[in-house]
Amino acid sequence: MLMLLAISELLHSLVRRILLQFTAPSRMYRSNRILTTANKRDHRHSPKKPEWLKHEIIRLKACMPQAGCRTISDICNRRYAASHHITVGKTFVHQILQRHDYEIQILRRKLKHVTPKPVACNLIWALDLTGKTDGQGSLHYLLGIIDHGSRVLLHLQALHDKTTRTLIACISEVVRTHGKPKVIRTDNEGMFRSPAFGNALKQLGIRHQRTTPGCPWQNGRIERLFGTLKDKLDQRIYSPRPQAGEGLGERVEVRKQLNIDLGVFRYWYNHVRPHQNLDGRTPAEVWCGTNPYTKPPKQENWFEAWDGLLTGYHLRY
Repeated sequence: MLMLLAISELLHSLVRRILLQFTAPSRMYRSNRILTTANKRDHRHSPKKPEWLKHEIIRLKACMPQAGCRTISDICNRRYAASHHITVGKTFVHQILQRHDYEIQILRRKLKHVTPKPVACNLIWALDLTGKTDGQGSLHYLLGIIDHGSRVLLHLQALHDKTTRTLIACISEVVRTHGKPKVIRTDNEGMFRSPAFGNALKQLGIRHQRTTPGCPWQNGRIERLFGTLKDKLDQRIYSPRPQAGEGLGERVEVRKQLNIDLGVFRYWYNHVRPHQNLDGRTPAEVWCGTNPYTKPPKQENWFEAWDGLLTGYHLRY
């Protein structure tokens, strides 16, 4: 009898262990399922992004076709995280761009063919820097200043550095030559944000206007100029002459060659090349108030430079 009781208890314990082994995973599964459902519920009830943010993402993609989802999300977070307490991830940006791809194409086409509003001459100057690498691998800084109204290239020069003192000296020289504008527009590079640069412009009586971070199209006139310049300049190679000294002497020699060629480009851009947004007139004609459609030229000459990269007719009045 005792033997039967011991065997029954042993069987009962074995059955209970087996049941526990089968029921424990299902309990864990049910608990995980409950947690997953709760997480989904929390995600489903997260704050909805405002409609204006979606429109801004679409506009950014139309203005910056080469920008990826991470770049656009970084721009939005830098602009709106502190002021509107809104952040977006690259997945959200990707979903918006996928859903509104056709709208982006339409908006991009409209932005491409929009006509800029007319601006008075010598009212706003656009200033920016680009670079040119010579045959030795050294980078030379190029400073450009363009007038918004007439698109006249007021200054184009290769600089030995891009410090605030050098930039202010160039601006002062252009002001003495062409007069003083009311506004100078730049991006947000370090030397343009320095107090010394702002104070120097105040002393000259010029208001400093900076673009929104991550929005280069707000200074589009100088960016478009650099696009035309780099398209031609990238086809030319600059190397020091054999008699030039080493180190600093080589850089000075290349900078002299660059400035000579940049002067030729500036002349071609202002006096020879017709501008589409100026109704086919050149920037110099708009700056001087000359209309080639009503006033015949006294002389016309064929212009060619940079081994045929810069060509056109120069009309003299």
